Amino acid sequence: MRILLDTHLALWAVVGSERISPQARALILAADEVFVSAASVWEIATRHALGKGDMPVSAAAALAAFTDAGYALLAVKPEHAVRVEALPPIHKDPFDRLLVAQAMVEPLTLLTHDAVLSQYSPSTILV
Repeated sequence: MRILLDTHLALWAVVGSERISPQARALILAADEVFVSAASVWEIATRHALGKGDMPVSAAAALAAFTDAGYALLAVKPEHAVRVEALPPIHKDPFDRLLVAQAMVEPLTLLTHDAVLSQYSPSTILV
């Protein structure tokens, strides 16, 4: 299975957070390939710069940790942006909507802790 991690799961996985579920850890370890989106790095940079407490590391530190973990980086392509437009307005967060679109276009299985995101596609796994 090829998986795309949502931003929080990606961070939790590389920092060894207790917030990541055993199911998520097992899926990440069993995956053929694990991706982190450039959109997640952008989200981390934006939220960290604004002093949001849920992004305690810088984008540079997160990117280094993702690379060290062996995660593949997924660039944002025009096709991803176009797919966002067709998504129903279930979720308002633009970063999360882009992750959903990327997973659909590539195709990848999106792992998320956000129950709202899991409503978009059967290929999204809530962990």
